Amino acid sequence: MAASGSNRTMESRTGRTKQRYNAKGDRLVAGVVPLTADKHYVMLIQSTRRKGWVLPKGGWESDENCDEAAAREAWEEAGIVVSIDYDLGEIKETNPRKKHKERSLYHFYEATVTSEESEWPEKEKRERKWFTFPEAREMLKDRPELQTALERSTMKR
Repeated sequence: MAASGSNRTMESRTGRTKQRYNAKGDRLVAGVVPLTADKHYVMLIQSTRRKGWVLPKGGWESDENCDEAAAREAWEEAGIVVSIDYDLGEIKETNPRKKHKERSLYHFYEATVTSEESEWPEKEKRERKWFTFPEAREMLKDRPELQTALERSTMKR
């Protein structure tokens, strides 16, 4: 797949007017497992909604392909330019706290980080950091869908 990030802006997309949903009403979310070229480290970002670390991800919008949405989220949230390597498939959200609220259906891609920029749209809101597989697995323990994406990747254990 092609390197992504040619549509980089310093504006994060906001709102859900272009948000995609499936027939069941699940919000479609695209994300990346961003790895170093040697696959020894994965980048996680500080969540803005709650404490802890997460993979870059966000709403897949109607004017983009799923892999484009994943690359855009990597840029907006982590300030990284990525090359999409593998489709890691869909992962259903299993958060028990969201019984009656909107659920998400995640679609993750393994990606190689080709560039880490010093300025990016959500720099003021988020920290980014490289982790080994065991560290990242532990950091994602409260987010089983993100842990599944990490485990599906070809990252060195």
